[in-house]
Amino acid sequence: MYTVYGIPNCNTVKKALDWLNLHGIQYEFHDYKKKGITADKLGSWAAQTGWEALVNKKGTTWRQLDAAAQAEVTGEKAAIALMQEKTSVIKRPLIEKNNKVVALGFEEDAYQKAFQKG
Repeated sequence: MYTVYGIPNCNTVKKALDWLNLHGIQYEFHDYKKKGITADKLGSWAAQTGWEALVNKKGTTWRQLDAAAQAEVTGEKAAIALMQEKTSVIKRPLIEKNNKVVALGFEEDAYQKAFQKG
């Protein structure tokens, strides 16, 4: 079973969920706003993707941080602390299966490849 991590009102998450539903892929949804996220889980993802990939620097949450707060995010530890405090800064959706990151964000071509094996 896949787990989709994100927030329900995010347009990119909506596109990804629509795609998964259209292709009959079963998943559980983990809402960051309601359930939060552990430092251990973020650390596991960072080990797989690199912490830089997890921080959405194009999003509103990042852009609303002042320059000093942005400048503090220079390594994995600081990035994880920020992502726990402001879950909306995590690139989304993140999809995992058996603790392995399957997809980050939504690109239809990447989803075709990632989910064709089931």
